[in-house]
Parts: sequence; structure tokens; C-alpha cells
Amino acid sequence: MLLQRVRVLNGAPVRADAKYVLYWAQMNRRVDSNHALVRAVQRANELGLPVLYYEGLTFTYPHANDRMHTFILEGVPETARRLKSLGIGYCFYLRRTREDPNDVLYRLAADAACVVTDDYPTFIAAAHNSSVPGRLPVAYEVVDSSCVIPMSELSKREYAAYTIRPKIAKLMAKYLEPCPSVKVRRRWTGEAPAFHLDIAGREIASLVASCEIDHSIPPSASYTGGRLAAERTLGHFLENNLRRYARERNNPSSHATSGLSPYLHFGQISSLEVALAARAYAAEHKLIADEFLEELIVRRELAFNYARSVENPGAFENLPAWAQQTLSKHAGDPRQPAYTQLEFEEARTHDELWNACQREMLLRGTIHGYYRMYWGKKIIEWSPTCRDALETMIGIHDRYALDGRDPNTYTNILWCFGLHDRPWQERPIFGMVRYMSLDGMKRKTDVDAYLREIAAEDSCVSR
Repeated sequence: MLLQRVRVLNGAPVRADAKYVLYWAQMNRRVDSNHALVRAVQRANELGLPVLYYEGLTFTYPHANDRMHTFILEGVPETARRLKSLGIGYCFYLRRTREDPNDVLYRLAADAACVVTDDYPTFIAAAHNSSVPGRLPVAYEVVDSSCVIPMSELSKREYAAYTIRPKIAKLMAKYLEPCPSVKVRRRWTGEAPAFHLDIAGREIASLVASCEIDHSIPPSASYTGGRLAAERTLGHFLENNLRRYARERNNPSSHATSGLSPYLHFGQISSLEVALAARAYAAEHKLIADEFLEELIVRRELAFNYARSVENPGAFENLPAWAQQTLSKHAGDPRQPAYTQLEFEEARTHDELWNACQREMLLRGTIHGYYRMYWGKKIIEWSPTCRDALETMIGIHDRYALDGRDPNTYTNILWCFGLHDRPWQERPIFGMVRYMSLDGMKRKTDVDAYLREIAAEDSCVSR
């Protein structure tokens, strides 16, 4: 099933006199359950070569800051340890300033038989996979290791969960199987490249401080990055939350969700291994995991399908025609109050619950999924225009969210404007786009408990 995940993006040959096969970890920054790494090893074994795993981090990505840098760097020591045990070479390059070289990938590719990397439909990986292959003299393959069902199996754009769900169901038995294990025939015995950086956990803060990035956004108060943290988070969810997920997932103070979205976004764990673990745990303990698997596979892969099918996943023009028409019809409706993006960013609205949601984003780098819907709907209601609201939502996620810049980000934001939804009763500002109210949140969730929790966390961080 591996070849269904592979695309060749240039017509260059495999180099005959190469030293290794190069795997470039752009989005799936993990060793385990990584189809792209499996493909690199497969290629290397065919050619009698070792594998070099390259992972880079630069200061130039949009909204580069301490939060994102720290989360990525926290995963590096364990990646190095696991690669060494498998006999795979590792090069981690941290570009800190403009004076540092910006051509490391090309230097490494100069000795590679081919380059294998991640197939990903958003953020810098999508840009790299568009611009880099034509500049390389060797074959460049991208591999989908982000989805349970390869994106290529769902070739046309799906418009709602109900259209994609039966297609995924038909393919589930074929793809809901463990990723093949990695076993190299020729171990890496060379020296690490000169620009490789060994990282120990105690050095991360000083390394981050040395980078030309935004230092005003601190690391998450709740999340530690890396494979080990991802595995602990998954274990905690299975043992404590899976049995109550369906019943309590929409109540933030219950903490019944998985907490895995940052690890999925940065590829420190795969949706496939999470799905397999949830299915196995549910079977062993006589639980039902259907609701969780619906969110993890159907809803998440609907987002990947959307992002892959459009040129700019964050564009207002990607909304269904009915949503664009109804929002346009109500574009002149008065907004009272109306806030600026800075006022939203600093959690300075009149709504105590909304402010707490934004404070959660500032502190943790995430917002609980159900409250994030409310958060987004109110930005629409209190922004001068819908396009201002969209810019605010994307801007805040890009800067603060550990699970931002992701297919799920753009899909969930545009859902607030009607994407993957249906028309509702018409009202001011929203037209026929779904509306959410504070009274509804109070009826359905324990708002007071959530407010106390965020206030307490805010107080601890501020000391």
C-alpha cells in the first residue's frame, strides 16, 4: 500500500554515484509510523545505500517565535536517539540568523541518490514541494504519511463529512494497518555533516534565545514537544478519557479530548498509530471509539482533502456559494460592538467567556475545539467585515496556535463562515450561516468551571 502514498515531483534520475538516500523531514518529524521514512529506507535498500534523515528549523518561517521553535526543538534529542538505534544518519540544522547558510538541503542533496520528503498541502512544506523539485538534479518524491487514507485515494474535493464518510469507510480495511517497520540493510557509519547540531534538553532555551525570531510569545504553558510527550499524551487519553470521550468531549472543563492536535500537526505522532491504538484499547476494554475515530479520520481527512483541492486554503472565495451570497447580503449590517484585531488578540472584549478562550490560546497554544467554534463565531459578529474576521482568526492561529497553519486550522476557521455546513435560519450579520450564543454555551457546558480554570492558569503564569 506504500506506493499509493508516493508522488514523484520531477523528472530527474536517481544518482548512480551517491553516498546515501536523503529523507527530508518537513512536517512528519518522527521516526515511528512514518511512511516517508519507510519509502526512503526502501529506496536505500534497493540501491545498497544508507539513509540520512535531515531535519531543519529556520528563523524565516511566518510568525517564527519561541513557542513554535521550542516545541520543535524539544523533539530533536529523542529523534536522534531512535535514528541511531536504527542505523540511520541524522542531520539537524538550526538556521538562527540571516548570516547562516540557507542552502543546506541542496548541499545534502548533492551527495544523495534521491530525496524523499513529506506530502503536505499547507504551510511551507507545500511551498517547498512546489519550488524545490525543479532545482534538484536528482529524483524528488513526496510521501503522504499524515493521513490514514492517502489523499490520492480521494481525488476530488468533498463538500461535507457525509460525502467523504462512505468513501473512507470503504477504504478503511485496506489502510487501517500498521505502517511497515524500518530495517536498513546498510547502516550509517559516516560522520554527521559539519552543520549538524547536537541538542540536549537543557540547551533548548538558550538556542531559542539565539535565533532571530519573535521572542514575545513564550513556550506553551501546557504542552511539551517531542515524541515522548506525544506518546504520554496518547497513553493518558486512552486510559482516562476514551471511555468518556463521546459523552463529555464538548465540555472543556471535563478534559475528555485527546490533546494530540499539536503533536499531529508537527508530525511527532501519526493519525494512523493513534487510530490503531484507540481501536485496540477500545476492543480490549469493551469500549466504543467510533466518535473519536470520526473526528480523527473522517473530519481530519475532510480537512486535508479540502486543503489539497484548493489553491489557497485560507481564502474566503473557497466558501460554498450560498455562504458567500448570504454573508455578502448582510455585509452592511451594523456590528456593535466592533473590535480591532489587536483587541481580539489581547482578549479585550466585553465577553468573559470569549476572553477566556483567547487567554487559553495565549497561554497554551490551543483552544478547546467546541469553544473555538464559539470563539470564531463571535469574531465574525464583532468584526467590521467578514474578511476582517477571517484575517483575525488566521492571524491569531498562525502566531499563537501549536496546531495552526494546518489543514484543520483553515477548515475549522472557514467552518465558522459556512464551509462544510448547511444553511440555517436567517439572522443579522450571519445571514443563513450557523450562529452560536453565550446562552447556548452556558446551557451545554460548564462555563464557570472553565473560567475558573483559565483564570487560575493565567494567575500562575503571571507570577
